[in-house]
Amino acid sequence: MVTHLMVIGTCKNLFTGSGDNGIAKADCRYYCMVDTEKERASLGLGPVKYHGKWPFQRVYGIQEPVSVALSALNLAMHFRGWLSFFTLLYHKLPLKPDKKPYYDYTSLWHIYSLLAINSWFWSAVFHSRDVDVTEKLDYSSAVALLGYSLILAILRSFSIRDEAARVMVAAPLLAFVTTHILYLNNYKLDYGWNMKVCVVMAVAQLLIWTFWAGVTRHPSRWKLWVVVVGGGLAMLLEIYDFPPYEGFLDAHALWHACTIPLTYLWWSFIKDDAEFRTSILHKKAK
Repeated sequence: MVTHLMVIGTCKNLFTGSGDNGIAKADCRYYCMVDTEKERASLGLGPVKYHGKWPFQRVYGIQEPVSVALSALNLAMHFRGWLSFFTLLYHKLPLKPDKKPYYDYTSLWHIYSLLAINSWFWSAVFHSRDVDVTEKLDYSSAVALLGYSLILAILRSFSIRDEAARVMVAAPLLAFVTTHILYLNNYKLDYGWNMKVCVVMAVAQLLIWTFWAGVTRHPSRWKLWVVVVGGGLAMLLEIYDFPPYEGFLDAHALWHACTIPLTYLWWSFIKDDAEFRTSILHKKAK
């Protein structure tokens, strides 16, 4: 366990250039922030951001305990959703003679589940302790999930089932997402630019799903409407943030909380879509 006094000594090394330990540097920033916030509070001043982030109260060394718990819950919801999706496809719905599902978007949702679980895992790790490597893994995983979700929105909304057409749609978006992730990791972790990229990809897929929900006669389109509207409202928390209440609950943590019920409903829609498409394709195969 790193103590306050140990960090004070480490800080001297860091600021004189003789130290370069990521965790020690984060501890140094934390204790300096705590001292500064105490001084500001004594003067009647509110909290400010440090290195682009709000000040939080640690619990047993965990930097943002509320966000960590909510990230873990989101991960669990995605895993539960994928598991029930897998069970539905392979054990409840009819299969082709080669034992493969009739649902023509199966593999795409499997990849989506892996990216979602990966993204929430690194979110939990990053909120536990913010150092360079965990920050880059969290941001990269989130960008990868958003980029792939946009591709998936296009393919499902426009009913693109031909493999060649899917590649033509996905290739430029995959190239952009890959380039952006390489830029963040190897050139500059530009928070402002990354936020713009993420917001554009998120808004684009919300608009695509909204368009499809408005024109489709899908029996579960109401679930899609709830997810789209709820997701749009929740995204406002990512844009208009506020200081953490009592040092624990900030806008980002509330966004994590909002995505938990939306994730449950989202996987419910995906399973309904699998049943809907399987019913149609199974009838055609007879």
